[in-house]
Amino acid sequence: MSHVLSRIGRRRALRGAAAGLVVLGLLLWWAAPWREEAPGGTITMSTGTRAGVYQKYGELLRTALGKNMPGLEVRLETSDGSWENVRRVATGQADFALAAADAVETYRQEGRTGAEGLRGVARLYDDYVQLAVAPGSGIRTVADLRGKRVAIGPPKSGVRLIADRVLRAAGIDPEQDIVPSADGIDTGPGRLGHGLDAFFWSGGLPTDGLKKYTEDSALRLVPIDASLIAKVHDQGGAARHYRATSIPESAYPGSQHGSAVPTMAVSNLLITRADADPRLTEWLTRVVLKSRDGIGAHVHSAQLVDVRTAIYTDPLRLHEGARRYYRSVKP
Repeated sequence: MSHVLSRIGRRRALRGAAAGLVVLGLLLWWAAPWREEAPGGTITMSTGTRAGVYQKYGELLRTALGKNMPGLEVRLETSDGSWENVRRVATGQADFALAAADAVETYRQEGRTGAEGLRGVARLYDDYVQLAVAPGSGIRTVADLRGKRVAIGPPKSGVRLIADRVLRAAGIDPEQDIVPSADGIDTGPGRLGHGLDAFFWSGGLPTDGLKKYTEDSALRLVPIDASLIAKVHDQGGAARHYRATSIPESAYPGSQHGSAVPTMAVSNLLITRADADPRLTEWLTRVVLKSRDGIGAHVHSAQLVDVRTAIYTDPLRLHEGARRYYRSVKP
């Protein structure tokens, strides 16, 4: 009997050892790319305005890349936002950029230069449309913007695309029915009540450029309700990328006073071109996912970056290097 038990014990031990070797092999396989010498060189990344989330995210990602890919120099270029970022990547002026999905699709639908070569690296987080007014303003709905002085973002920004669509859905011609301003997140909030009646912004939550004004209730957010968003969707095309949501009460507690604000959101993407080096892009994709918690400690919206959703870069196909990374971590 003892011999039988001994044989059973040996078999179990062998099976356990074999299973352990398989797990060890998988771990070593997953970690293998980090043991290789990291690719180097120089890349340019187009971000956004200095007070916006894109710029802050870019700075933090550059730091993370510096730790994991010390031979890589990352040059950050500020911009007016998504539209300019898409154009820069498509035309070779930048290697990587952050851009909202609606701006990417609009660029492609219009058949702009280099559109066919655009590729996705990762879906990052959502931008929330934020329509701000001075606290004592009588503006309660988007329709109330008629005849008012409204900042709709710089001409090359994703904010301008969104503001135009929202205004038209409310029956307002952005060129005829308001006094438009090109103020961005760097100047718009401070001008509310001093040359501006309202200010459109689209960005992650919370946006530092707005947060400092909401801490002492220096502005109020105007709702964009589901019925208006339905009219935005009726415009077709890139409008399909907008979804109804709410700005949670925790985003700007100083101004929201415990209330969520209805609005719409659109996905942000990290984009590149098809001719970007696959090995470098694979490493960069890995750093984006690996550094989520570190970046998320400073950019709250970046905490939502997740490998299960990052792979969905609609309307762009994945870059081959990014695809390699996602395949390597597929459960």
